[in-house]
Amino acid sequence: MNIVLLLAGGVGTRMGANIPKQFIEIKGKPIIAHTLEIFENNQNIDAVEIVCVHGFEDLVKEIVDKYDFKKVQWICEGGSTFTLSVYNGLKNLKNKLQEDDFVMIHMSVAPFIDDEIIDDALLVAKEKGNSISENPCLLCMGSRDTDEYSTKSVLRETITGLNTPQTFRYQEILDLYDKADEDNILDTLEPHTTSVYYHYGKTLYFSKGSQLNIKITNQDDLDLFEAFCIMKEQREKC
Repeated sequence: MNIVLLLAGGVGTRMGANIPKQFIEIKGKPIIAHTLEIFENNQNIDAVEIVCVHGFEDLVKEIVDKYDFKKVQWICEGGSTFTLSVYNGLKNLKNKLQEDDFVMIHMSVAPFIDDEIIDDALLVAKEKGNSISENPCLLCMGSRDTDEYSTKSVLRETITGLNTPQTFRYQEILDLYDKADEDNILDTLEPHTTSVYYHYGKTLYFSKGSQLNIKITNQDDLDLFEAFCIMKEQREKC
């Protein structure tokens, strides 16, 4: 099975809204619903688990019911960080998945994902054991010595952007998080799944990315997604 672990545990403080940004409506639909719709319609996704910010579980259930998202099978509470939310979601799936099932981690506030990105992530993960959506650096890169200046260039060919979705075999990622928890390092690592994998010497394999596949963080991103939805509507009418 291919299961999406959809992170909706953030409170969106940088957005300045009175609700978490995943529930802000664009074109009359919450952002999380836009994202869920893509996975609901993808033929390679079997089920979805939503890891939800505390206190908004009922709202998530209302959204799932309203839009008839049949693939959403589990809703659990998120943690205080990306890492802890992922770990909560993985633990909630114990005794529900097989060892070799694949878990695709994605963010509910990243609604620009598409079928090509999803399908390639699964293809690479099945061939290599895991996959992470990659965006090569297109800009010239430089050191960030302080908040005000840079003193040297960084070869962009030697670095890359790591994005979601990130796809792993269920038992492997659960075992790594359990080990990190036993080693008391979950709070010390940078709060991303990649940090756990890097810490234990694992190799991550690239899958298809897109410069458009961004996480909605601020008002500019909201405006961009609204424009994207309008453009998509116009194309579907043609």
